[in-house]
Amino acid sequence: MSKFTIHTLETAPEASKDLLAQSKKANGMIPNLHGVLAESPATFEAYQDLHKLFTNSSFNAEELTVVWQTINVEHGCTYCVPAHTAIAGMMKVDSELTEALRNRTAMPTDKLQALHDTTLLMVRKRGLLSDAEMDAFFAAGYGQQQLLEIILGLSQKVISNYVNHIAHTPVDAPFQPFTWQDNK
Repeated sequence: MSKFTIHTLETAPEASKDLLAQSKKANGMIPNLHGVLAESPATFEAYQDLHKLFTNSSFNAEELTVVWQTINVEHGCTYCVPAHTAIAGMMKVDSELTEALRNRTAMPTDKLQALHDTTLLMVRKRGLLSDAEMDAFFAAGYGQQQLLEIILGLSQKVISNYVNHIAHTPVDAPFQPFTWQDNK
């Protein structure tokens, strides 16, 4: 098995050092995922840009969490599920919602359930949603913008989930209390 480097400010390629410094400033540490991503400055920058764009989308904190965690859980990412559990707490998302996502149980509202279901369909069907599936999403109160923004969030999560799968990224200490295993 190939061991991926978790870069620090000292070991990172020059083109990733500013991104790592920004990460350390924003997070108070360099998350292991960011240390791994630093090996490819272009991939790291793409991930950071997608993250910023998605967090500035039309979704509120609960909806961002639903999209992120639905994808993380479906992809079985044992790094991102704990990380986003901690992030959801920092975003003041109700722990009941977070636990429902982690445990694949019903969402607390019909609208969030529609977002969860559509995100899951988007992942499982690789974007090949039927008209009826899209109509159900729209009937829940979402529009075309939000359907496109699910794809934006999915783009970000494909990078982090897949990187964590191949790198076996260790969960950072602040996220370890939220360790998660897929019980699917």
